[in-house]
Amino acid sequence: MAQSKERPVVDRKSRLQIPAQHIEKQAPNARIHNWSEVYLPISLETAKVEAERCIQCPAAPCQAACPVSNDIPGALWQLEHGDVIGAANIFHETNNMSDMCGRLCPQERLCEGHCVVGKKAKPVAIGRLEAFVADAWRIEVRTLKAAPDTGRHIAIIGAGPAGLTVAEELGRRGHNCTIFDAWPSPGGVLRYGIPDFKLQKEVVDDWLERLSELPVEFKMNTRVGAGEPITVDGLIADGYDAVFLGHGASDGNDLEVEGAELTGVMQATEFLSRGNLPPDQLPEIMRDTLFVGRRVVVIGGGDTSMDCARTAVRLGASDVTLVYRRTETEMVGREEERQHAREEGVRFEFLCAPVKFLGTSAGRVRAVDLQRMELGPPDESGRRRPQPVTGSDFTLEADSVVLAIGYSADTEVPASAAGVQYDKWGVISVDRETGETNRPGVFAGGDDINGADLVVTAVRDAKISSRSMLAYLAALDAKPQTVAS
Repeated sequence: MAQSKERPVVDRKSRLQIPAQHIEKQAPNARIHNWSEVYLPISLETAKVEAERCIQCPAAPCQAACPVSNDIPGALWQLEHGDVIGAANIFHETNNMSDMCGRLCPQERLCEGHCVVGKKAKPVAIGRLEAFVADAWRIEVRTLKAAPDTGRHIAIIGAGPAGLTVAEELGRRGHNCTIFDAWPSPGGVLRYGIPDFKLQKEVVDDWLERLSELPVEFKMNTRVGAGEPITVDGLIADGYDAVFLGHGASDGNDLEVEGAELTGVMQATEFLSRGNLPPDQLPEIMRDTLFVGRRVVVIGGGDTSMDCARTAVRLGASDVTLVYRRTETEMVGREEERQHAREEGVRFEFLCAPVKFLGTSAGRVRAVDLQRMELGPPDESGRRRPQPVTGSDFTLEADSVVLAIGYSADTEVPASAAGVQYDKWGVISVDRETGETNRPGVFAGGDDINGADLVVTAVRDAKISSRSMLAYLAALDAKPQTVAS
């Protein structure tokens, strides 16, 4: 639990009378024709007034609900007085990626969902304000400084939020970090899984440019794992002083129904990557022109499924249907994302599940056979289990089908590290207080230990591991070790 700080004395009654500021978005009929972020930039004056709506609660429930314990009242106090960089610095004390998290966090169930102002009015727009000050910091400050070279070398597996956070934390302290990643460009889910209309790639690129000022090296297009030329065991044998596993949960779950092998039935990561990025940032096997067609069916109920549906609209599909086997009440994604999808013309089919994909004689998908469902008793997730309704089958024509039904972690990475324990989904066992695995010197965090989760929880776990790695490195013999070339 975050420790509360002494808060300024304010006239809370007066602050509760300040109306929520209007934060403009692109109109749906305009934004479906571009890839720019939905939210439009806000002015400093608007940001200051919105920040003043914070009543500076002594208990700061918003801070307690934040996975990285951002001092939100403290940052908003600086912002309302016009110190934008001071506000950004407060966020950066606890969150290395506040510019991303301000855009991507499900604030409605984290900080904003616990905002006391929200009990009587609209909660303070904490996410938009965090993104606002972080963008100002990114443009005006940008720089990072590294401490003198310690001679220590760290191997980081995965160039996503967790791995990048560890690289920043350790690189700033003079440790040499080498990041290994299977994709052509760094960023992980920030680049390959999140569309530009939620997070512009320039935000990611600017973050990486800042990181380049630290002793951080990237080895892209490089797989690490059992059966690969590079393994975790091999990295340790080569002289790396510590290893961080942050490769994420990027393996899309398969749907075991007839016809899933048809051309045009694809995983969400492939669809989002090919739909949002130029060919030179994609693996060679993904560089062919993406055919979407007019009719697209997306299977799934989380934020990734919304990203896919909204991407399909921007790629020119005129008939996009999202199919989910439960009701909207059971959906785990953000309500705002569903609202945006509806505004952009996406149609929802709830209480439906695919039973078969139909193909053409050439082996391309042409339709999806679906079956209506009803909710039975709760399953292991606590949600009511969907059960098929006899005789309820119907068919949707489809030129493309996208599977967005969850992710698992890559088991090959931990399999290449003797002593590291993990389950059948690739989720690695760690000490949650330290990020340490069962093998000394090997740490893990993010989706590797949680399953597919949030950017902010990846940052949280990476910071926990970073503190433990710093202590581990400090305890090593001071004699520098050499990494084999």
